[in-house]
Amino acid sequence: MCASQFTDVQMEDLRASFALFDQDGDGHITTSELTAVMKCLGQNPTDAEILAIIKEVDADGNGTIEFSEFVIAMAKSVNDIDAEKEIKEAFDVFDKDGNGHINVEELRYVSVNLGETFSDEDIAEMLKQADFDGDGVVNYKGIFLCLDIFLKLLDGCKNSACKLLF
Repeated sequence: MCASQFTDVQMEDLRASFALFDQDGDGHITTSELTAVMKCLGQNPTDAEILAIIKEVDADGNGTIEFSEFVIAMAKSVNDIDAEKEIKEAFDVFDKDGNGHINVEELRYVSVNLGETFSDEDIAEMLKQADFDGDGVVNYKGIFLCLDIFLKLLDGCKNSACKLLF
C-alpha cells in the first residue's frame, strides 16, 4: 500500500497522528520527539534504540522522519485489525472510573498496582506528554492515535534493536 491507496479520511488520520509525534510542528519527527512519545508510552529507550527506529524509517537519511516517510511506514503495517481493541482494553485498565479520561490519580493508582514507583513529577510529566489537547487528562482518542501509530512504526521496523523495545 502506498500513500495514494489511503482514503482521504485515512490520510487525515495519518496527518493528525504525525502531528502528535511532531510536537514542534516543523514537519519532522526528531529523535527527541520520538523519545518523548516513547516515554509517554512507558518506554525508556536508549539513544541507540531511538536512532535505530529513525534509521529504519528515514528513507532520505537526514536523521528525521518526514510525513511521506511516516505514511510509508504506516502502509507497511496497516493490516493490524486488533490494534484498536488491544489499545482500548489497555486504556480501560487505566480509566478506573470509566469516564473516558485518565487523570493523575488513575495514572498513579495503576502504576503503583503494577509495582512501579514514580514520583509525582514523573507522573505529572507522563500525563503532560499524553495530554494531547491540554485539558489536564488523557483521552482515549489521543492515546489511541499515539499508540496505534507507534506500534505500527515498530511493526514496520526490521532492525532487531527496534524489536527489543517491546
